[in-house]
Amino acid sequence: MFTESPIRDLEAIIRSRTPLIMLESSEETQIVSLTRQISKRQQLKAFRWTVTEGLQAFDPDDQPLVSVTKSNEVLNFIKNSGSYSVFVLLDFHPYLQDAVHVRQLKDIALTYPKHFCTVMIVGFSLKMPEELLPFTAQFRLPLPSAEEVRGIVFDVAGEWGAEHEQRDVQTTNKVIDLLVRNLVGLTATDVRRLARKAINDNGVISETELPEVMRAKYELLGRDGVLTFEHETAKFSEIGGMARLRQWLEVRKEFFLEHTDEHLDPPRGVLLLGVQGCGKSLIAKAAAAIFKAPLLRLDFGVLYNKYYGETERNLRKAFETAEIMSPCVLWLDEIEKGIAVQTDDDGLSRRILGTFLTWMSERKKSVFVVATANDIMRLPPELVRKGRFDEIFFVDLPSPKNRRDIFLIHLRKRSLDPAEFDVDALVEAAHGFSGSEIEQAIVSGMYSAHAKRELLSQDDLLTELRQTRPLSVVMAEKVQETRDWASTRTVPCD
Repeated sequence: MFTESPIRDLEAIIRSRTPLIMLESSEETQIVSLTRQISKRQQLKAFRWTVTEGLQAFDPDDQPLVSVTKSNEVLNFIKNSGSYSVFVLLDFHPYLQDAVHVRQLKDIALTYPKHFCTVMIVGFSLKMPEELLPFTAQFRLPLPSAEEVRGIVFDVAGEWGAEHEQRDVQTTNKVIDLLVRNLVGLTATDVRRLARKAINDNGVISETELPEVMRAKYELLGRDGVLTFEHETAKFSEIGGMARLRQWLEVRKEFFLEHTDEHLDPPRGVLLLGVQGCGKSLIAKAAAAIFKAPLLRLDFGVLYNKYYGETERNLRKAFETAEIMSPCVLWLDEIEKGIAVQTDDDGLSRRILGTFLTWMSERKKSVFVVATANDIMRLPPELVRKGRFDEIFFVDLPSPKNRRDIFLIHLRKRSLDPAEFDVDALVEAAHGFSGSEIEQAIVSGMYSAHAKRELLSQDDLLTELRQTRPLSVVMAEKVQETRDWASTRTVPCD
């Protein structure tokens, strides 16, 4: 059953004597039901047409006397016999490319004052010909509200119980609240499908099933690869140091998930600057784990398109997807590669930056942005000014204590006992190394040991460390420039 709002809105369009209505939706059953209710209220005849079944009247008494199957036949019927009627045309979008069909629809629109018939063209993706736009109104079927989603979940739970000897679905109010929050933004049909998926065969809805629901939700959105769903997140226990940043995120966790204080906006995001290989990507994954939210990654390589306007459209679609998936974490990796302003791109980079900044300032949904950057000098001033992000953190080369933690993490990760190594000596030898360089030294040492048919030893590790020239040496001037810039302009992660 529909709430009064979509019935009232669509009914207002029909009563405004608009001859053509375009409805972009995959919810055909709901649209037909909605039209049935409106036609009864307005005392109009109502019909539906599909390419397989032809024209069918909602009321058997209004059934056409002859079969009306072909697309041109239904348009002729509407023009000649469709007085005071509403027609729902399903599967009709391919015919909008045909000049004859377009002319027939235009004739119907032009003769509307004689017949008072409304044609509703329904499809998942529609593009009306330019010559029909003056006669066309657009209507979007609203997505279910949170309370409507909750009602669908309870309905599905009741159906499951009826199918399983009146057993109750096992869950908690907290899990139901989380499930409802995760399903908001989908159509009623998809909500029903994923609610059933969450219940599964065991009759239990638990928190452990919610990540799978979110993955399925993302796949149902049918996006084209601008955003990717990151299945694997991380924990701060897998990252050396970062205590200050972790505490900063923990303080904001409740406000992000629940928005418990009407005087406080949900946290907006952070910009992470730092030396390459020091854990910025892991921080993005760990932030998603702390917030218990899905992690979406924006791929700037896929974003750009050679056709004018398509890149901006791709970016807007990405932001729309992120808002539908909210609450979520949106990871913009190496953001300087995507929005650094160029002088030879016909203004594209400026338009991309403008689109991004507008969304950042106007978004209402709980989308926490984690943007990472290696080269602060390439970022436009508009992006780094205070207020765009909640905070700008600097991820520096690890301190001796953090290097020690990194060695312990990666040795244990590979089932190696840290007690078998002189970790203090390794920490000293790894001065100036990033976290990823330390990890790679352990990996390379293991390869060398394996070639000798031996286990990794202290000497193997020291040899790899001494043979490696870390980025802080190879690019010493650039790294030091970044560290000097950040020392008075950013907040350290530790």
